[in-house]
Amino acid sequence: MSKYYEVIGVSGNGDALSEVRQNEGIRTHAVEMTRSITPLKDLIATYKLYKFFKKEKPFIVHTHTPKAGTLGMLAAKLAGVPHRLHTIAGLPLLEVKGAKRKLLDTVEKITYACATKILPNSFGLEAIVLKNNYTKSSKLQVIGNGSSNGIDVAHYDSKHVLELTKENLKKELNITINDVVFIFIGRMVKDKGLNELVYAFNELSKTNTNSKLLLVGPHENHLDPLLPETELLIKTNKQILAIGVQKDIRPYVSISHALTFPSYREGFPNVVLQASCMNLPCIVSNINGCNEIIEQKINGIIVTPKNEDELQDAMQFIIDNPEKRIEMAKHSRSRIVARYEQNFVWNELLKLYKNLG
Repeated sequence: MSKYYEVIGVSGNGDALSEVRQNEGIRTHAVEMTRSITPLKDLIATYKLYKFFKKEKPFIVHTHTPKAGTLGMLAAKLAGVPHRLHTIAGLPLLEVKGAKRKLLDTVEKITYACATKILPNSFGLEAIVLKNNYTKSSKLQVIGNGSSNGIDVAHYDSKHVLELTKENLKKELNITINDVVFIFIGRMVKDKGLNELVYAFNELSKTNTNSKLLLVGPHENHLDPLLPETELLIKTNKQILAIGVQKDIRPYVSISHALTFPSYREGFPNVVLQASCMNLPCIVSNINGCNEIIEQKINGIIVTPKNEDELQDAMQFIIDNPEKRIEMAKHSRSRIVARYEQNFVWNELLKLYKNLG
């Protein structure tokens, strides 16, 4: 986009923002935004964004994430920004009930009312937005085949991981040649289906001593904690390996046999794109995004959300049917390259920008 526009990145301050400034060579501006309901802090952030937009007079303000969307779209409308785009990459409110849900529904409607264009990052998410009457269909557009940013298919290629790297990592993690390795990548929180995954794998591991589960990602106990019994199983089951946050997930994906991603809600899950691109069949829940990337028993297995038995059965199928697992792996990468290659998604978004007039 920097070839066609001057791009300014606005986000909360921290290492990630500095990294974006350095890697992308763009100007950045820090405005603190919380991820929870904090009315006073939200008001202050909205005012700061408004002042910044009034000063910069942008042609487009394009927001991502629920909080940045609400504050950014409201501030951009008040500042008279002509083109206000908001990408929806998942709706956390879908797992909320009662009075809080009503409040979040109202906030969502305000966000979309302030925007001139809403970009759900999957067709399933577009359908959910319409079903909940958050906005009218004329405001909605899915870019390309879905996904917020596409995927760098050259980077997520298993050929980049050396055999020696794989062997050393297996030794380090005590993974043997006979082990079937499942991997989860993402935030280790309830909404990602971690409670069900750990319980299902714990049951599976009792009769399949040659199985391992790698958990790659950060804990977010302050936002969406796991059950204490789940944490206990992670600590006590020797076949579950909590790896923590990894800058490069490719070595871990390359020593695994299947991704397990039983999330409750998604926009368009990058991790399923990344694992598929590296020839991994994926066990995913039957939710928007996941069921748009994975086709049943072609490049993975789709299970009912929050269903531990189905999840365990799917993992058992991966263990019991190595030929089918290899066949699904062969169908994984080609589908991603054809539909979600990053430059294709970027060019589709650029077309939208250019048509704004």
